[in-house]
Amino acid sequence: MNKLRLTPQTAGRPIIGYSLTTSNLKVSDEQIKEYIMEAIQDEAFYYGYHKITHYLKRIYNLKINHKKVYRLCKELKIMKNQRVIKLAVKSKISVNRIVKSSNVLWEADIKYGYIIGEDKFFFVLSVIDILDREIIDYHMGYRCTGSDAASLLRRCLIKRNLFDSENKPVIRTDNGPQFISHVFEDNCSEIGVYHERIPSRTPNKNAHIESFHRIFQDECIGVYEFDNYKEAYIEVSRFIKRYNTNRIHSSLKYKTPHEFYEQNFGKEIESMEIHL
Repeated sequence: MNKLRLTPQTAGRPIIGYSLTTSNLKVSDEQIKEYIMEAIQDEAFYYGYHKITHYLKRIYNLKINHKKVYRLCKELKIMKNQRVIKLAVKSKISVNRIVKSSNVLWEADIKYGYIIGEDKFFFVLSVIDILDREIIDYHMGYRCTGSDAASLLRRCLIKRNLFDSENKPVIRTDNGPQFISHVFEDNCSEIGVYHERIPSRTPNKNAHIESFHRIFQDECIGVYEFDNYKEAYIEVSRFIKRYNTNRIHSSLKYKTPHEFYEQNFGKEIESMEIHL
């Protein structure tokens, strides 16, 4: 594993698993799927795959053809004559909330990393408590499905001794395929967790996990070139442990997330009231 060397992207046909932007940046197929799902939640709902292709080119500057978009739409089971399937999962739009204590509102989102030695992307799905900023738990792998997201949510509840509690946190996500899946939604209903989704292209509604991802990029996955998955796994695990237990936050009165959570467990902190 070496420090990241910034070199111009080599020209040529995009390798299967990602597409390039007009600036020659790699965008994984899973990220493109998120773009598609966000699009059909909004103005592109009635578009066929040809129009979605042009939409992706216009909005995200992707160099992508209609054959690939057709394949991705088919994998998502959102071909035009099947979109009623998507509507079976009712959207609960995020609402304005006031948070004064831990375990009231959690945010979840995915960050993509890249393994240069394998020419593959990997996923890191994390759940953060917006008050204490702790990454409660995370999933890492080459894939991330609705089942993975459901399992992660259960682990988070167990870690914080909330699985059998009547007062469970709200989980807030974007409209990624993992989160709009029947598996994830059914799991939330089964364990009694209210799941709400932010409107398309409003990352500020998930500001705390987005902030974590910027730190994650700057201090971990953007720092190294990974030769293999094992190296990536070690560095990601090391970073998240350091983030939770060693990295102090000015917003937490210069305490670490885990330290702040332990010291303020069960308390309402009026001075740290968060409106979002």
